[in-house]
Amino acid sequence: MTALPQKGERPPADGEQWRILRQLLPYLWPKDRPDLRFRVAVAMFALVLSKIVTVATPYAFKYATDALTSAGGAAAIAFTVPFFFILAYGVGRIGMVGLAQIRDAIFAKVGQRAVRQLAVQTFRHLHALSLKFHLERRTGGLSRIISRGTAGIDTVLRFSLFNTFPTALEILMVCGVLAWSFSWVYALVVLVTIVLYVGFTYAATEWRINLRRTMNAADTDASTKAIDSLLNFETVKYFGNEEHEARRYERSMESYEGAAVKTWVSLAVLNAGQAAIFTVGLTICMAMSAFAIWRGQATVGDLVMINALMIQLYMPLNFIGSSYREIKQGLIDVEEMFRLLAVDADIRDRPGAQALRIAEGEIFFDTVSFSYDPERQVLHDLTLRVPSGKTVAIVGPSGAGKSTIPRLLYRFYEPDRGRVLIDGQDIAEVTQVSLRAAIGMVPQDTVLFNDTIRYNIRYGRPDATDEDVENAARLAQIHDFVMQLPRGYDTLVGERGLKLSGGEKQRVSIARTILKGPPILVLDEATSALDSLTEQEIQTALRQVSRNRTTLIIAHRLSTVVDADEIIVLEAGRIVERGGHAELLSENGVYAAMWNRQRAVDEARRRLDEVDREAEELLPETQVEAWSKRAAAYTP
Repeated sequence: MTALPQKGERPPADGEQWRILRQLLPYLWPKDRPDLRFRVAVAMFALVLSKIVTVATPYAFKYATDALTSAGGAAAIAFTVPFFFILAYGVGRIGMVGLAQIRDAIFAKVGQRAVRQLAVQTFRHLHALSLKFHLERRTGGLSRIISRGTAGIDTVLRFSLFNTFPTALEILMVCGVLAWSFSWVYALVVLVTIVLYVGFTYAATEWRINLRRTMNAADTDASTKAIDSLLNFETVKYFGNEEHEARRYERSMESYEGAAVKTWVSLAVLNAGQAAIFTVGLTICMAMSAFAIWRGQATVGDLVMINALMIQLYMPLNFIGSSYREIKQGLIDVEEMFRLLAVDADIRDRPGAQALRIAEGEIFFDTVSFSYDPERQVLHDLTLRVPSGKTVAIVGPSGAGKSTIPRLLYRFYEPDRGRVLIDGQDIAEVTQVSLRAAIGMVPQDTVLFNDTIRYNIRYGRPDATDEDVENAARLAQIHDFVMQLPRGYDTLVGERGLKLSGGEKQRVSIARTILKGPPILVLDEATSALDSLTEQEIQTALRQVSRNRTTLIIAHRLSTVVDADEIIVLEAGRIVERGGHAELLSENGVYAAMWNRQRAVDEARRRLDEVDREAEELLPETQVEAWSKRAAAYTP
């Protein structure tokens, strides 16, 4: 998998940036949209016409000046001729601006469509990447990469088409006019000025590009820290670490501040150098024109025309610098997005993959071995069958490999060896969409979208009606709770569902899964983080959901799996025991030991709860004795 550039890595070469530019250019001429190609053609016509008007306009200025400085002619002619040329000059200036604005307006749809296409393509690609990629990346950093990249796309397209090409065209036209109307010496001076200007601009911009990369890295780092801290708002509050988080963010912003200051200072150096080089060229041309007037070889209008041409040339020349700078900076912003697009998805549909066909919903892990890290094996030759319509529970200590099993079933990862089959079909040979459509997941940590309860339940089946949503909520035993809320199903749940309790979030998750209606159900420690009363209520809802479905339970609390058709005991990635609850207890092995430990802990908790209730009813002077009883009751 191609990794994203990390802080301190060597930046990509210029060849890579120009390759990215070539990848962007087809969006200027979309083959599937003749209407957009027509827009590009009209915009280019307006562009060329505006440059012709731009170069022709100084002629009107010249003739108006010559007419005004002419000694002869009738009074009417002396007034009418210069007025006509001044009017023509004004019309020309309006035409220059008007045609440029028409060009931008016509091209806007082409540019914004390219932004939309690439942004959506990147978004789709991120969702297609493996779980491993997202576990190793930070959301804040990805967000900034996409934000800068989409802004950079429009910049690169617009400047490459409407500034670089027309600027080169205008320079050639101005040099031609100067050589034809005056002397090749003027054209030579202009060309030398342009070469020096462009050379300085290139060198200075390359220097600034490195500063820009540093600034982008600092910006990404600061954004990552800010979003990470805000997403963990409660944890920050629990530990009183607001100042710690602020200091971390401030250090990142200090790096950004330093890089930004250097960037602005370098821009000032660039602008000053450009102005100095152009001013020298302008001064030489004006001096030659003034000398020609002194010798009687030119008119004052010629001087004015040369001045107007040079001043007008300064704008596109300045655009050469800014265009190159903006294109390079835009490419720096876009290159990270394109690197995201270049990251290979670890899990892909194989050529010719067919949709999964569910007949009974039987799951079979056929001698599956798997490791996240080659040095640490997680599963060892696991053979596991979940019969159709039955419930199989997997228990074991932390690190036994329990949560890896549903990840392999969802095909978030591929087994190192062995196969995972559903109704005899290797899930590696079917499409991921059909596979995941057949499985419903109720996870331990339910994270909801920052939207309404209705939206979060409907997420299980986006085309479901309101009636379907409410029926699912009833089955999940959350409908009555929702109806007591002031806004009912339109209540916002907050960031990651933080406005709801753990049990309420779990019920929303269950309702979402009910609405999806999958033939296979996975419960990944769905009640381990809940209190006993809430756990019992959730278990009732889960039993309704799993009825007549093939169900795989990953359990932490053994009390939740006593009714399972089969219980699998994992230890260090191997099955050490299997059977029913009563059978495993009678064997007096690993499961029985786990059961006895949990029973002791549950009994200790029950005694603590009783002591707490008694202490609350006592007077303050007798509470010390009660707390002593509590300490004694703490030992199972």
